[in-house]
Amino acid sequence: MTLYARFTAHLDQILDALTADGTLPGDINRRAVTVEPPRDASHGDLATNAAMVLAKPAGTNPRALAESIAKRLEALPEVASVSVAGPGFINMTLTDGTWRDELQAIHAAGDGYGRSDAGAGVTVNVEYVSANPTGPMHMGHCRGAVVGDALSSLLEHVGHKVVREYYVNDAGGQVDVLARSAHIRYREALGEDVGAIPEGLYPGDYLVPVGQALAAEYGDRYATAPDSEWLALFRTRAVAAMLELIKADLALLGIHHDVFASEAELQAAGKPEAAEAWLRERDLVYDGVLEAPKGETPEDWEPVELPLFRSTRFGDDQDRPIKKSNGAWTYFGADLAYHFQKAQGADQLIDIWGADHAGTVKRIVAAVQALTEGKTRFDVKLVQMVRLLRAGEPVKMSKRSGNFVTLADVVREVGKDVVRFTMLTRKADAQMDFDFAKVVEASKDNPVFYVQYAHARVHSLRRRAGEAGIEPTTTPDLSRLDTVELALVKRMAQFPRMVEGAAQAREPHRIAFYLYDLAAEFHAAWNAGNDDPSRRYVIAGDAPLTQARLYLADAIGQIIRSGLAIMGVEAVEEMK
Repeated sequence: MTLYARFTAHLDQILDALTADGTLPGDINRRAVTVEPPRDASHGDLATNAAMVLAKPAGTNPRALAESIAKRLEALPEVASVSVAGPGFINMTLTDGTWRDELQAIHAAGDGYGRSDAGAGVTVNVEYVSANPTGPMHMGHCRGAVVGDALSSLLEHVGHKVVREYYVNDAGGQVDVLARSAHIRYREALGEDVGAIPEGLYPGDYLVPVGQALAAEYGDRYATAPDSEWLALFRTRAVAAMLELIKADLALLGIHHDVFASEAELQAAGKPEAAEAWLRERDLVYDGVLEAPKGETPEDWEPVELPLFRSTRFGDDQDRPIKKSNGAWTYFGADLAYHFQKAQGADQLIDIWGADHAGTVKRIVAAVQALTEGKTRFDVKLVQMVRLLRAGEPVKMSKRSGNFVTLADVVREVGKDVVRFTMLTRKADAQMDFDFAKVVEASKDNPVFYVQYAHARVHSLRRRAGEAGIEPTTTPDLSRLDTVELALVKRMAQFPRMVEGAAQAREPHRIAFYLYDLAAEFHAAWNAGNDDPSRRYVIAGDAPLTQARLYLADAIGQIIRSGLAIMGVEAVEEMK
């Protein structure tokens, strides 16, 4: 059991005792009680809000309750002192021995330190990327891909079963446009001079191999044939080719989905009709007429009766049509059915969407709430676009792709790990600049470099110790570590708690933030040795102290590797 989990258990036992003696009522809700680092490190090592949270429902004075809790906490052997601050905040300072024990616990757990069973095997479906199958991945897709993949790894780290899913939008008009674009490349492969690609079709060179493959297989059979003869075939072949291209691009980032769900197959299987019937049985879909859009006059607006989902019952602004006037499913109607399908195979759902879809979040949240009768946790994480720069200047577009910068080109230039780490250096819903020069810069201002450099420094210590004739040991004298070094243990001890919090909040960027802070503290401790030789990690004339510091540094390296693994980034042993 990690330190924060252990003190949470200690606190639970104390609260149980206070319940048993009548100080607290038996039915009191403790869910909001926390054990966490105090905001100001000078106040101690741990803090709890237990008295502040429980006093009011218990009908008692928070300060008095805090004193009762503090008295019991002070009796714990790990605790050096306890103080009550303000109206009832409780701060604890732990013994140095407690932190040395935690350092040993980090070593004993290895890469299991920070893993937990908090997810209890609950299945979470994470749908991410889901770009239209009309071309290669571009940098507009990259951030959502990394956020979704890192979030999936994070959830697995805390004990969830995760299904990584990609929704293939292969039933809309865009795939007909793709098929017509492929037909032009097919004719071109047959030797026809097709000239400039017409406006409205996909101009990228990535469709040239698709056209060539179709020409090799069918010759000129469809060169002048009406589109009714070739459209469905070309659509199927072009979508399949684009999916292979997309999978190859995602593989460059180390991303592999478990499921590729087809919208066309969903509709062919009658899933939207089944979802509509299920909702109608519960009076959640009815036939009605929408109000005229704002600004439309009666002359401009022709009211049409449509099947409407009662999304206003679940917090949406208006009820939403699930079919168009021509009987085709609206995008929302098909999406509603898709989420119904996902919910049947998972306990919780997460969608990673581009920020341009923010306006449709309320309606899909309402739909999932209705379709799962409120039993399924559903989160939509919005991801802002990435602005590509080179030394501060906007990046020019790729001719090969037609009108965008491809993900493959970026990964090949700066590397998978740089791309993945950088995409997690800000909250997903915050704007981001990706500057090709800055992301490979060897400076403190580049988090990718700064964290990797910390790990490389850790790795170098064994070589340095060996040169000094000092061998590492698994049983060092940890009493040689002073308060400066134990401060690093305190930072490391926060890792399991931070991982669980990040998973619960669905925020994988917290891992990157934490690793940067840990790296900064380690670099500061390392650099202190430049001014004071006694602070160096390898002291040639003092093997016991060197062994204790190596033991500390190895634990830091383990935490960095574990955090980077969640992010899908490989820890480097040497900076090139």
